[in-house]
Amino acid sequence: MHLRKSLLLFSALVSTSVWALKPLPQKVPTPADNPITPAKVELGKMLYFDPRLSIDGTISCNSCHNVMADGADGRPVGVGVRGQRGGRGSPTVWNSAFNSVQFWDGRAASLEDQAKGPLTNPIEMGMPNHDEVIKRINQIPGYVSAFKKAFPKDNSAVNIDNLAKAIATYERTLITPNSPFDKFIKGNKKAMTAQQIRGMKLIEEIGCTSCHTGDNFNGEGLKMGEGNYQPFPQIPGSDYDKKYDLLSDKGRYEVTKKNDDKNHWRVPTWRNVALTAPYFHNGKVKTLDEAVRVMGKTQLGMDLTDPQVSDIVAFLNALTGEFPKQTMPILPPTENFSLTPEP
Repeated sequence: MHLRKSLLLFSALVSTSVWALKPLPQKVPTPADNPITPAKVELGKMLYFDPRLSIDGTISCNSCHNVMADGADGRPVGVGVRGQRGGRGSPTVWNSAFNSVQFWDGRAASLEDQAKGPLTNPIEMGMPNHDEVIKRINQIPGYVSAFKKAFPKDNSAVNIDNLAKAIATYERTLITPNSPFDKFIKGNKKAMTAQQIRGMKLIEEIGCTSCHTGDNFNGEGLKMGEGNYQPFPQIPGSDYDKKYDLLSDKGRYEVTKKNDDKNHWRVPTWRNVALTAPYFHNGKVKTLDEAVRVMGKTQLGMDLTDPQVSDIVAFLNALTGEFPKQTMPILPPTENFSLTPEP
């Protein structure tokens, strides 16, 4: 049955041209009720970097999704308040605006929904509820002014929905265009090496682009809130299942409680993947070479050769884009009193 499934995947794939792969769009999808404005971007950036949004004042969004680097944290799993460790790795925030759903299990339908989650997660930022987050924000006069500037039509601008909208707006500026692949697809045939081109053709031939397709390499033609979920492993039973603990976390099932969703995951982007080790939802795989071998075996039933792995890794390196310069914001201060977070 597993062999049949692999053959069906391959058959569907070979009819799809690799040239259907697309460059990263210059414009990000934006909800009608949250248009991008400079004031909102500025506010969202401050909130993104501010550890005062966590219960003990130690963790910001940037702590786990570092925009001064690859948009993640380089750890196998995320680390939150009081040094607590989560069960999954931190996905990169770069190009997350192009994801149709957020989190490894797709439980957030938008960047706005995602921004609210970590605030009250007891392992991540640890605030008891969103009301306490807003109470703390209201104690910082500079934030009150910034919210009014970013949301001038709201009589009560400081609220959790606007906080999430501001953070999401800043995140929509975090895109990395002009990778060698993007330049190649746009017509510069010297932008990629011969090995990278071989790797690009190989991922089509063996079936990788049945899941990793579209401009963000994680799904084609999806509406926001409509996730591209795939089983991992697709073909259980290899030595990798135990070696890298691939089956203990049930993934999407933990959200839906549907048996059909066991060990299903949102397909992650390949963009900048050469920079975002360690790999997979639990961060168990340290190198991109090994990640490619694992995917070949668990998803396609193939033992990839060393030259094949090298060619695929070369192509994945061609997906590293240009990172827009980021500067640290100056956060609104408290004046003449101390905002001491709960210990």
